[in-house]
Amino acid sequence: MAKTDIMKLWSLNYRLVASMLGEVAPALRALGIEVKELFLLAELDAHPHPAALAEALLIPKPSVTVYVKRLEAAELIRREIDNADLRRHKLSLTPEGRKLMSAGLALLAEAFGRRLVRLSAAQQAELKSLLEKLG
Repeated sequence: MAKTDIMKLWSLNYRLVASMLGEVAPALRALGIEVKELFLLAELDAHPHPAALAEALLIPKPSVTVYVKRLEAAELIRREIDNADLRRHKLSLTPEGRKLMSAGLALLAEAFGRRLVRLSAAQQAELKSLLEKLG
């Protein structure tokens, strides 16, 4: 595939993601969080330590610290000393944080679903297969 075609695919993908995030951002703000904070909440169960969270989200550790402080102040997450390693903090969702995360992810799913209906069931299955190969 020619480099210009690859860049066109990348651009189309970026525009799709950006348009979905732009669409849901106002509703997320109404819930009290920003898009990046939603992604942090969504990754917290799999990556409960701030450094691992930064690595998984591909964002700088200082940014994670800012988000964690804000989400902790909003009582959406808890920060506790990790009993397995007293030098580290372990993060967890509060019930309110889990509820808000679910609501935010539902907004993203709805936005993506509105775009997916443009594809047939076979095209959706093919898209899923292709994305799994790329991921």
